[in-house]
Amino acid sequence: MGAFKAYDFRGVFGKDFDLDTVYKFGFFLPSLLKTDKVLVGRDMRLSTPQMFEALSRGITDAGADVYDMGLTTTPMVYYFTAQHHFDASVMITASHNPKEHNGLKVSRTNALPVGYDSGLGELERCVREVAVCPAEKKGRIIPHEVKAEYLAFQARYHHDLSNLRIVMDCSNGMASILVKEIFGDAPVYLFDTLDGTFPNHEANPLEPENVVALQEKVREMKADIGVIFDGDADRVMFVDEKGDFIAPDLMIAVLGHYFLEEKHYTGKVIQDIRTSKSVAEYIAKLGGEMEIWRVGRAYAALKLREIDGAFGGEFAGHYYFRDFFYSDSAMIASQVLLHVFSDMKKRGISVSQLIAKIKQYANSGEINFTIEQKKEAMEAVKEHFCAIESPTKILDFDGYRVEFADWWFNIRPSNTEPYLRLLMEARTEAMLQEKLEEMKAVLQGYMVG
Repeated sequence: MGAFKAYDFRGVFGKDFDLDTVYKFGFFLPSLLKTDKVLVGRDMRLSTPQMFEALSRGITDAGADVYDMGLTTTPMVYYFTAQHHFDASVMITASHNPKEHNGLKVSRTNALPVGYDSGLGELERCVREVAVCPAEKKGRIIPHEVKAEYLAFQARYHHDLSNLRIVMDCSNGMASILVKEIFGDAPVYLFDTLDGTFPNHEANPLEPENVVALQEKVREMKADIGVIFDGDADRVMFVDEKGDFIAPDLMIAVLGHYFLEEKHYTGKVIQDIRTSKSVAEYIAKLGGEMEIWRVGRAYAALKLREIDGAFGGEFAGHYYFRDFFYSDSAMIASQVLLHVFSDMKKRGISVSQLIAKIKQYANSGEINFTIEQKKEAMEAVKEHFCAIESPTKILDFDGYRVEFADWWFNIRPSNTEPYLRLLMEARTEAMLQEKLEEMKAVLQGYMVG
């Protein structure tokens, strides 16, 4: 059952899971979430039709109804789960993973995420151990058309962007079904047709090779900004007018101009434990306060709801909004961020100039170390650096985030692989390189190979 992960069910179709597993997943889901109706959306991957058939057969054999949204983005499923009062929903997608992959993202009442600790673990046990006994009365598959209503909701974030030259890359993914009706004909669109083979590039904007076409087009068109969505359109990332990729966590600070400065929202702002220290410092200047929390929607959406935060974001390009049932939406994020950049351009400030005002640290990016003894290695790192210099802050979830006066690091274990993931920032590039070399020396004794 290698497809059951911390946040969702995902893997290589036909290898990590099969259709029988998907059927059982559907069969046991209604009883797990105590409902007789399940909202289902799906992406355009080649294996998705088979998965929808197996999942729906499982749900209806359990006596529950399937409300079929058809082709959707993942945030559309979140929205209608909450707005239409469903106690269970499933999005069939592998998000940004390669074309051979597929998966299932589950939400419950109010679009709250269902992770391994909040239901998927029990679902896995049922799939493994419990016999399937179909109900005497099967459920139905009921079409549930939602696009028009969703576009009407998105329209509340519409702004005049006519002063911006925009290039928008849909990655041949689900953003393609919405972007032209939201943004109109002004942007230059790349790869805006649905294609589950991802013929132009994989749908993961965090991988540099997948952003090259966007960067080249931005430079060619002398555009102000480039926008790129992942496969299921729950994440969005950007390049500036020079074609340089913008670290997604820095966009949390940009969102502050809209929610804190323009709309005067109150409530804390969520960031994950990997987020640049520059973000908290910039948000503070706008009158906001940061709350650092764990990586992943299964944690971020719950935390934002718990503290009734204004908005939030993650290093990986997810952005969460109080007004979106505390869930993530790439379409809201892109509309709001483009509005801020449009407003800045009117003041004579380019995208790169605004980002330069925010970014105050040299950043390593995320570095993976192949290490089996992850806990021991993390402890060694913490003890080494804390013995040399007194930390200003230590956070001990998702590994450790240890902050010092002029630099900090986060070191956290992978849930599924023998990796330790390191991210580090320092006031200067020279200090960053010095601390990285020292870090590598400490980890050397634990590294495999």
